[in-house]
Amino acid sequence: MGARQFFDRIEPNFTKGGKYEKFFPLYEMVESFLYTPKTVTKAAPHARSFIDMKRIMTYVVIATIPCILIGLWNTGLQANEAIAAGLEPTGWRASIAGIFGYNPSNPLANFMHGFVYFLPIYITTLVVGGFWEVLFATIRRHEVNEGFLVTSMLYVLILPASTPLWQVALGISFGVVLGKEVFGGTGKNFLNPALTGRAFLYFAYPASMSGDSVWVPVDGYSGATALSISASQGFQDLAAQGITWWDAFFGTIQGCLGETSTLACLIGLAFLLATRIANWRLIVGCLAGTIGFSLLLNVIGSDTNPMFAMPWYWHIVLGGYAFGLAFMVTEPVSASHTNMGRYYYGALIGVMVVMIRVINPAFPEGMMLAILFANIFAPLIDHFVVQANIRRRAKRNV
Repeated sequence: MGARQFFDRIEPNFTKGGKYEKFFPLYEMVESFLYTPKTVTKAAPHARSFIDMKRIMTYVVIATIPCILIGLWNTGLQANEAIAAGLEPTGWRASIAGIFGYNPSNPLANFMHGFVYFLPIYITTLVVGGFWEVLFATIRRHEVNEGFLVTSMLYVLILPASTPLWQVALGISFGVVLGKEVFGGTGKNFLNPALTGRAFLYFAYPASMSGDSVWVPVDGYSGATALSISASQGFQDLAAQGITWWDAFFGTIQGCLGETSTLACLIGLAFLLATRIANWRLIVGCLAGTIGFSLLLNVIGSDTNPMFAMPWYWHIVLGGYAFGLAFMVTEPVSASHTNMGRYYYGALIGVMVVMIRVINPAFPEGMMLAILFANIFAPLIDHFVVQANIRRRAKRNV
């Protein structure tokens, strides 16, 4: 029994009128969430898919839940450990977190301490980004779609917890307006809007987006990330700093709000693959590029650059690699759309992230820049794949 039949059984002609007509929006919500509605997408980005836009965006948001939960706990854990080490908690967020205590062994205290940093950033992102979405929808006279919900969540999860709220607002404004809306809105952008906003902040305000003091939101804290340690001293020195591969895999290391846990990212990726929102060819291409180029650099070696020795299995658990692989590489709008092109697109990202991390000493992270770089080349990759198919078919018919 469908949603329409269910509500009509409660009240005849429920969906056409009657005293319960004011509850019609509830019917629409149930129908579109639990059932496939009769209306289908007739424009980009999913004109050839049976699934509607709302379902796609809902699934992506659901896939981020493990990253959110572990990210909140780890953000609070890092802050509470810094306070337990002797730093003084300051600011209104620390005062609220103090209600639950600063005990790093208390999961609730860690979770709530992370929550008081996550919530203001997310509310700022929703308010400012939502303003631009509504403004452009009003000017263009079209409905506000659910695409911004995904953009807002991904944008928040790739920010450091200590990011000032005015910078959060500025970054999401740049990402939504110049990364998406100027190109026509959802489905017409060639760059990932969340990464575009993050990249803008990275280059405009590097002191707030990089360095040793931005990853743990406690005044006076300073500590290098695992990638920074690896770049300066080699990944072998991570053990001396108390960082194991399993720490990086589970997410108990410093980093942005939601990208430290490879495990959480893999859970989200598995959900996206199971629901066929993510295309597995992009994943295979990216991992193949990363593994192949890492092995090549391991063989080449370097006496002056310790990053040449970092194995591929460390690359995939450090920085934003796992998060980018799960939620950015697989983003269907800005990625390649041909099956063969997806392999090349993913491989380009996998090679570029290792190249930036190892060979370019200015950017120890690399995943963000690699994905944005590949976004630019995605249409060109698809063009060459299509042209190759045309030539191959023409030869068969000669």
